[in-house]
Parts: sequence; structure tokens; C-alpha cells
Amino acid sequence: MFTIDAHLDLSMNALEWNRDLRLSVSEINSREAKLTDKPDRGKATVSLPALREGGIGLVVATQIARYVAPDNPLPGWRSPEQAWAQTQGQLAWYRAMEDAGEMVQITDLDSLEKHLDDWNWGGDKLPVGYILSLEGADSIVDLSYLEKAYAYGLRALGPAHYGPGRYAQGTDATGGVGQKGQDLLKEMERLNIILDATHLCDDSFWEAMGYFSGPVWASHNNCRALVDHNRQFSDDQLKELIARDAVIGGALDAWMMVPDWVRGKSTPEGTGCNLEIMIDHLDHICQLAGNADHIGIGSDLDGAFGKEQCPHDLETIADLSNVPDLLRKRGYKEKDIEKVMHGNWLRFLRNAWG
Repeated sequence: MFTIDAHLDLSMNALEWNRDLRLSVSEINSREAKLTDKPDRGKATVSLPALREGGIGLVVATQIARYVAPDNPLPGWRSPEQAWAQTQGQLAWYRAMEDAGEMVQITDLDSLEKHLDDWNWGGDKLPVGYILSLEGADSIVDLSYLEKAYAYGLRALGPAHYGPGRYAQGTDATGGVGQKGQDLLKEMERLNIILDATHLCDDSFWEAMGYFSGPVWASHNNCRALVDHNRQFSDDQLKELIARDAVIGGALDAWMMVPDWVRGKSTPEGTGCNLEIMIDHLDHICQLAGNADHIGIGSDLDGAFGKEQCPHDLETIADLSNVPDLLRKRGYKEKDIEKVMHGNWLRFLRNAWG
């Protein structure tokens, strides 16, 4: 079944992890067999061939570069200009993949419908479509840079990532978006850039919801009712997103899926973390909404973790093709399964861009 994954850090993996994503997952892991610089070396799950194998024909693909103030212990760049330059290197990789026929950028309704038609006809090596998203707005040096980014295809933006940000506060931080964040949201609304609410801390989430009237989604978020951490959304936040006709993408980072995960100690097998757990989170959103109109997949696979911290029944991202059968086992009707795999994201994009 044609599948949309609403959150993949492809360029980060290509540049910072030095992975040639044109290779198979097994080839990528083989090349990393002796590397120990990162905990997920040799445990990748994502490549362009694996996306095609799983029928994942459209992804929301990120740029990401955090600015860190002198008192911020998180890794990142020491000026917004450096962060911007990092995102431009990531953009250059996407462009190179386009030149190689591996990917194609989707920026509007016409390019979306053409890409869907191409995949409907099929082929041996179809390009994977990507919608460009920016995870964390720190690299937007000033608002004029947002218009530059829109011109090269940026269509979604999450104002914050982890910790404090220049325009909003993210996971594990507190505080609202403030005047700079409000100005950013106003410019996003003018340009019709989708607000990705993922990673906004509670204070920034509610301030953004009160200030922004454009399209909103949560590309990769799970439920606080099942895993009690500020990275997940509370039921009240999920209800707000549902009221705004948002779609929430179920994420496959194990610590977001199962409670009491201890990094470096817990294992997917030991915690029973499998693809069914993602469906538990999706089910919870369905119960709040009373329907299956607001759920999808935003896997975040290889988002600085690999097989050591994702469902144990997933070897590569191609195994997302098993999700429809798992949904059928839960009693989902075919039309609702299609909504989860692609239909809800497509409805959202057609409404946002139509």
C-alpha cells in the first residue's frame, strides 16, 4: 500500500552520519561495522531502496541545525548563521539526490498529484517524493531568511526542537514563543508554511495555537497518557490538534513508545516494544477523535537512533508495509487503513495547498 512517512531526517543521516542512502540498509550497516562514534552505528533502518521496497513513496524530510547559547549544554552551532549554513548543506544533498533521479521535491498540489500518478503507474526505480520541513527554527537568521527558505521549497516548520530555541521552547524546556516567535508564526501564516507542533513545550504549544491560524500538524508525536513525558502530547493538546483538523504521526522511537525506557540499558525486546505499540498510541488518538481521521505515520526512524531503540519486529523501514495487517487485526476497516497509511496526510495537504 502506498505509504507516507511524515518525518525522516534523511539529510542529517547523509551528512552527519555519513551514510550513502542510495545503498541498501545492509550495505550501510556493513560499512559501519567497525565504527563506534555513535551508539547506532551499524544499526540503521532507513535507505532510499528500503523506502521503495516498503511502498513509501512520499516522505516529509527535514533540515535540522540547532543554535546553542553559551549556557546551553546541548550540541549545536554557536551562531544562527552557522546553523543556516548547515541547513544549506543539507539542502544541497537533497538537490544532488534529485539530480541523481533518487528523489523529487513536492511543493504544491500539482507536483503532489503528478507524483501520486507516477507511483500509481509504478516502475523499477521511482524517485521518492519529499516535502521539505525544518525541525527547529534556530537557523532562520531573521524573517527574511524564511522567505528565502520558502523559495527553495520549505513547506513545513517546527519552531523548536530540544531545549530552548530562538523562536520557541522545545522538549524539556519551558516558556512561550514570545514576540520573536509570534512574528515567525505570522510570517509562516503569510507564506502558508505548515506549523509542525511536534517538540513544542506545553507553554509554547498553547501560545502558538492561540496565535497561528494556518495549517497545523504534528509530524511525529505520541501520547502522554501512555508514556508520561513532556515530549508526548497530553489529551488536551491532542484534542486541540483534532479540532484544527491536524494529523498526528505515530513515532517509532522506543522511549516515546513504552514507559520507563532507560537509554543505554533498556532494549526493544526487553520492553516488548513492537509495531503494535505504535498502534496503541494511534488508537488512543482515535478514541479522543471518535474516528480515524487524524492519525498517520511519522516514524522518525534513524533520527539519531537505530535498531537498538526501535520496534524489535522492524528490521528496515520497509517493514512499515506490515502495519496494514496489524491494523486489520485491531478491526480497522480498509478505508481507515488507507487513511493511516496515506489518506489523512493527503487530505491535509490538499486542504492546505488547495
